Formats: sequence, C-alpha cells, structure tokens
Amino acid sequence: MIAELGLAALWLAAALAGLQLVASAMALRSDAVSGELGEVAKTVRPAAVAQGLLAGFSFIMLLWLFAITDLSVKLVATNSHSMKPMIFKLSGAWGNHEGSMLLWVTVMALAGGLIAAIERRLPERTMQATLAAQGFVALGFYAFLLLSSNPFERLPTPAAEGMGLNPLLQDIGLAFHPPTLYFGYVGLSVAFSFACGALITRQVTPEFARVMRPWVLGAWVFLTLGITAGSYWAYYELGWGGWWFWDPVENASLMPWLAATALLHSVSVLAARDALRAWTIMLGVVAFSMSMLGTFLVRSGILTSVHAFAVDPERGSFILILLALYIGGSLLLFALRAGSVSEGERFSIASREGALVFNNVMLSATLAIVLLGTLYPLLTEVFDVRVSVGPPYFNPVGAIFVIPMLLVMAVGPLLRWRQDGFGRISKEMAIVGALMLVALILAALLADIAILPLLGLALAAGLALASFLPLRGRKITRVPIATWGMVVAHFGIAVALFGMASESAFTQEKLAAVEIGGSTEVGPYNVTLDDVAPVAGPNWTAIEARLSARIDGGEAISLRPQSRHFWAPPQETTESVLATRWNGQLYAVVGDASGDGRWQLRLWWKPFVTFIWYGGLLISLGGVLAIIGRVQQDLKRRHALRRTAERRAEMAA
Repeated sequence: MIAELGLAALWLAAALAGLQLVASAMALRSDAVSGELGEVAKTVRPAAVAQGLLAGFSFIMLLWLFAITDLSVKLVATNSHSMKPMIFKLSGAWGNHEGSMLLWVTVMALAGGLIAAIERRLPERTMQATLAAQGFVALGFYAFLLLSSNPFERLPTPAAEGMGLNPLLQDIGLAFHPPTLYFGYVGLSVAFSFACGALITRQVTPEFARVMRPWVLGAWVFLTLGITAGSYWAYYELGWGGWWFWDPVENASLMPWLAATALLHSVSVLAARDALRAWTIMLGVVAFSMSMLGTFLVRSGILTSVHAFAVDPERGSFILILLALYIGGSLLLFALRAGSVSEGERFSIASREGALVFNNVMLSATLAIVLLGTLYPLLTEVFDVRVSVGPPYFNPVGAIFVIPMLLVMAVGPLLRWRQDGFGRISKEMAIVGALMLVALILAALLADIAILPLLGLALAAGLALASFLPLRGRKITRVPIATWGMVVAHFGIAVALFGMASESAFTQEKLAAVEIGGSTEVGPYNVTLDDVAPVAGPNWTAIEARLSARIDGGEAISLRPQSRHFWAPPQETTESVLATRWNGQLYAVVGDASGDGRWQLRLWWKPFVTFIWYGGLLISLGGVLAIIGRVQQDLKRRHALRRTAERRAEMAA
C-alpha cells in the first residue's frame, strides 16, 4: 500500500505540473489579448505548492519502503538488504537511478512550490512565465520517472533477500554527496526558469536579478559542497590516493559549477549595476544545460563509472529528448528575444565589471575545455577509436585560462564600479606581485617542482593576500556581510589552490612488501606492521592490517587499513586509513599477502593535502555569508521603499 500511495502522489504531482504549465500559458495569452491575466492565473500558485507537497510525500513513501526493507518493491530488492545499517538503507533510496531521479524531481517541485508561495517582488506576468517554465521542466522529469523509471514498481513475487547497495556507496560521504549535488542542480533549474520567464516577458531588470540571485547562490553553495564531499570520498574510499581523476562523471558535476560561478558574478552585476543583461540570461541557460548534460552522461549508459547509475539505452534516449527540448527550446527563445534585451549600463574595461566579464570569459573557456575533453572520447568511440583524455590534457590546457582568471580575480575586487584605472591600485598590485615572486623563488629553491604546481603555489600566496585587500581602510565591524562572503570565498580558493599545488609538488609514495614486525619509511613517518587479523562488520568481513606510525621515534599512531569483502552484493573493497597532521596526511592501504609471508603496503605522505577540502568548505561558507548579506540588503531595501511609500501616502493625505 505504501508503494501505491507514493506512485499515486507522483501521478497527481505530474498532473499538477501539467496544470501549472497550461494555466500559466493561458494566463499569458489572456494578458497579451486583453491586458489582464484572467481568473485562470489564480490556479497557478496553488498548483505549484500542491505539486511540491505531493512530490515530497512520494519521496517520503520511498524512504519508508527502504527503512522497512519492503522486498516486494523492485527498487528496494535490488538496492538494499535487511542486514544493512539504517543510514545506508535510507541512502539506498537515492543511491540508484530511479530513487535519485525521484529525489531530483522532489527537490525541484518543492523549490517551485516555495517560489509560488513566497515570491511577490516580480511582476505577476513574469512570475506566471517563470512558473510555466518550471512546470515545463518538471513535467518532462515526471514523464521520465513514470514512463521509464518507476521507483515504486512491484515484483511479481517478493524477493527472499535484497541484493544490497554497491559497497563503494555504503559510506557516510556518499550518503550526503548526491543529495547535495541535486540541490545544486535544482537550484540551477530555478535560475533557468527565472531566465526563461524574464525573456518571455522581456523583463530583464535588476529586480529580476535580485530575485534570481539567492537561488544561484544557493545552487552554487550546494554544488561546491557536493563536489568537495565527492572529492574527499573518492580520495579515501577508492584507495588510489588521488582527489580528482578527471573522470567523466566528476566532470559532469564540475561543468555546472563553472557555469554557475560565471552566472553568480553576472547576476550580481545585473542586480547592483544594471549591466550584463544578455550575459546573465545566456549563462542561466548554459548552467542548467550543463546540469542536464551531466544527467544524460550519468544515466544514459554511455559511461562506466562507480556512480553512473543507469545502463539502459532507452532511458538515455528519453533524457536525450528532454535535453534537446530544454536546451534547444531555451536557446531558440534566447535567439528570438535576445534582440529585445537592452544592453544595460555601459562600463569601461578598467572597472570591476570589466574584471568580472574577463573572468566570465575565462570560466566559459575552461568549461569548453572540460566539455570537449569529456565528450571527445565518447565521439571517437562511435568510430571504433578509443581515446583516453586525462590530466595531460586537462591540466595544461585548463591552466591557460585558469591562471589569467586567478590573476584578474586578485585585483578585480580592488577596482571601482563603472570606471577606474589600474594606476589607482598600482601599490596593491605591486605588493601582491612581489609576494607571488617571492613565493615562486622560495618554492623553486626548496624543491624540484614542475611548472604548474610551482605557479599554483605562487598564485595561492598572492591570492590569499589579495582576498583581504578589499577590507583595507574599512572598519571591520561595518563591512557588509556580503563583502565578507566574497573575501572568505576568494580566500578559500587560495587555500584550496595551495592544497592542490602542495599535493602535486610534494607527495611521496612508497610501495613495500613488509613482514609482521617489519618497518618501512615514507615522508617523515616510520611505519611498522604489527599484525594482520580478520575482523567482521554488520555486512562484511575483512583482513585488517595493524600499523604503528612514528615520527622521529615519537608516540605511535595506530592505523587500521582493511581489505573488505561484502556479501550483499559480493564485492571486494579497499578501506584506506588516514593519519592527519596540520601539515599533511599519512595515507595507508593494505594489499594482498605474498608467498613469503609478507604483506603489500601502499603508503603516501601528502603535505597540506587537507587544505584542498578546507578551501572547499571556506568557499561554501563565503557563499552562505553572501546569501545572508544579500537577503539582509534586500530586506532593508524593501523596508526603505515601504517607508517611502507610506510617507508619500501621508503627505498626499
């Protein structure tokens, strides 16, 4: 009965999405003919709110099915097991194709309902067009779920036991990583709907940008957190010692983030300075297009990856049709209406707007590089030519655009709006440049470092200083929260860049065969293999190595890397173990036993690698501060406008 309730709620939500689309279209048509939206417009907001509640109810029913391990439901039987810990039973609800798509649709519906319930700043005609676009997007995903990927499908006969979730996904990091990314993707779908609504009604205004900006900021924060969590999960769970592999599925999350970063800066300029109108609309379309492209790559079956869910070409074809409809339709709308979007306020190249435009171009170029590198192997495979595209392509080619972008990012916030000159900030530029040069020379003298990590260390030093320069000469307690958000986010980029460059420049690796009681060294650590013993968990057994790691004969650090065997489903995994200090991590993996009684150990010393994820958290914190600051500013602005209107009314009376 639970499954049937969830499915019924999903069908009703789909019907309301259709009503939302049709009613909005009728209201806009009525407005075009008579100058009034008509009575039908009154049904749109309640339909959007009800749709969100029904979709939320449907997803709660799916969670319930996983919590009780209802093995009569196909999705539960193929992705759960009665012996799994509860957290992984629940995460199994979205650790698969159908459940993750239901989560996507649920968040999208709830976001649409929230817009309909609380947003009153835009003209009602623009809101109707926005809700029509949101209904159109949601309807396609409902059709995909109900016709191709029903999460509530029953089995003819209940299974005796579940097959279990992929053991690599039975990790606390993967319990939160996918939902976080989906929140980001859905935030971009809302930005897309706002962009379409503004285009349809030709209302690309600063007020439109102020309404859209919190959604873009929120999407960007969630994407940043999702990518950061996913990177750390891959680093410690896969046992390869790396934090980014340029895997196509990783790129599928990076591309929307790059587009969202450009959109975030563009929409902020439009909100504050009434410029970059066409840029903002176009980036809104591109950002959601990248989300859709990532969905296609992960769920079409054309990729093989630990987190590529679907392998059904029929589903891939369905998503490809949606991709063509959404991207093609929005680009056609942009082509037809872009001419009616005025240019907005002008600005000089030497201005903060100019710096933001330059960096948007660099971000767009980087996005194109990643997109090409991701799709090219898939295109060549059609002609039976297998090509591998990895770090030798992405790192140097991407650096061509990323390095100038970081340099401009260091000085851009120091420039004034509209018009400025670099001479005014020559002192600050000289200080930042000198620090970069000193860092470059010191790093080159201390170690034999490749050119890209060397440049990364120098840029990180300069950017760290430059991120705080906008605070100079200002009383700290009076700095707006949104400005603090920019400072923290830019400093987070410097911190993450320092971690990336340090990991690449200074990592030491040791592969050794060690007998029990034997030792080996890596970096500052001496590592001793004390014992190897079998251990068991709730749904696995393992061989556990017991290691003691010391620095200069100091106190021992106990490490317990494992080689696990899961039985539901059967799979071997490597469980690495980390010893974290302020200046780096010792990373240990245990392998198989050799014939002479020795055990394979793979050890890394990774200086400052944790700064990569500290930086990601700081970037996200900066985004949260920016949201708080912008909402605060908007509330003050609306309060001021209300007070002004009240005074005028009193004077008129």
